Amino acid sequence: MIGSRHSHIYVDGVWQESNSDAFIDLTDPATEDWVGSVPDGSPADVASAAMAAHAALRGWAEAPSKDRAALIAALADRFDERREEIAHLVTAQNGAVISRSRRTNGTRPIALYRHYAEEAESFEPEVASADGKNIVRREPVGVVGIIIPWNAPQSLLAHKLAPALAAGCTVVVKPAQETPLDSLLIGELAAAVGFPPGVINIVTGGRTTGSAVVDDPNIDMVSFTGSTDAGRVIASRAGHLLKPVVAELGGKSAAVLLDDADLELFSDNLVTTCLPNTGQVCYSCTRVIAPRARFSDVLEVVTSCLASAQVGDPLDPGTVFGPLVSAAQRARVEDYIDSARAEGARVTLGGGRPSIATGFYVEPTVIVDVDRTMRVFREEIFGPVLVVVPHDGDEDATRMANDSSYGLGGAVFSRDVERATAVARKMHTGRISINARSHGVSDPAEGYKDSGVGGSLEISSHLRLKSIAGVADVDRHAKSARQ
Repeated sequence: MIGSRHSHIYVDGVWQESNSDAFIDLTDPATEDWVGSVPDGSPADVASAAMAAHAALRGWAEAPSKDRAALIAALADRFDERREEIAHLVTAQNGAVISRSRRTNGTRPIALYRHYAEEAESFEPEVASADGKNIVRREPVGVVGIIIPWNAPQSLLAHKLAPALAAGCTVVVKPAQETPLDSLLIGELAAAVGFPPGVINIVTGGRTTGSAVVDDPNIDMVSFTGSTDAGRVIASRAGHLLKPVVAELGGKSAAVLLDDADLELFSDNLVTTCLPNTGQVCYSCTRVIAPRARFSDVLEVVTSCLASAQVGDPLDPGTVFGPLVSAAQRARVEDYIDSARAEGARVTLGGGRPSIATGFYVEPTVIVDVDRTMRVFREEIFGPVLVVVPHDGDEDATRMANDSSYGLGGAVFSRDVERATAVARKMHTGRISINARSHGVSDPAEGYKDSGVGGSLEISSHLRLKSIAGVADVDRHAKSARQ
């Protein structure tokens, strides 16, 4: 995969030449070396993939649930066999440190595929209505256009692909232009396990390709993860076409430390909570809201933790912070740091580039004296930048956490779990962790406010409901539909 010029897309169960003459070059963010190139897919490529998915829809939707489950489980097994290769492939494209890439692009996707294989195994396409007199039939929404970002490509692909397949939908996948190679590998795995032609289709490309996915008449639903600005455009276009959209968008989450927080526990989990993937995660809690009476202690913990964290080669097991995904992303992050200084905030750690010869690196950065009107408090930076601000009690901390147009993630640290839970209940955000407890693969993940639209992704998100009245034997018909 690495070091090759790929000219094919995966459509209708085969590798076919792209209709596009344009290619996208891929760059390793750590070495700045050329990694490969892929087609910048044309609308004709998308149309071909969408037609194949549409043609395959009926057969896949009518296949027994247990058969769909078996193929999804087989995909998980094939993925497991090549998880190390996939992790390295992702790191070569987006610069994620290898330890994280192994988790988010290896362990978690496998867990997601296996979870939804189990869900598909027990899926009931027909159930009795609430009064037991009629049938409610649950049918796949149709062809799903899946558009994924570059920061955790395999986790997010599995999060979208697995429930869509389990529901009986066929798909057209458009990976991020920064990380297409690992998605192409999924096409190889899908063919190896025997997915019917047209069920899974993969077209590489940039914005024009993504727009074609949204607009194509054979695509019935769009599932998107990316920036809020891009999500607005997609939701607007899909709304005009009356297509359902499920979108997970940007975030500016808060880690709220109550006055009894265990600072050692917070320190141990600071990077994974606040700056995972060098801050390039939409759930990152990049606003640390600390009790005023302990503000200096919290700042010392944050500073010590980040100052001692290794920055550098993402393939080094000791590296905590790798490069940003691109030179453009580095420039964006540096602009935010400059804006903080210009607006009167104070950078207490980092703020520049480390002494590394190549790569798109920014030092882990801590900013204080931040006003809540400043850009660094309000806008998603997507880099290794933390703002630390004081609060004057639980209510003030909650108000500050909620003072955001986003509502994706959040964290609360307190020795009193009931107290932390009370704060979490008042936070206007979709997923909150208390004392760094992790979420399971089956937990809902719905963005509030500007962080999402369309609800949480699961099998039910990919279904339409049909009511059938006047059936002679409801239970018999529902049972026969399961077989």
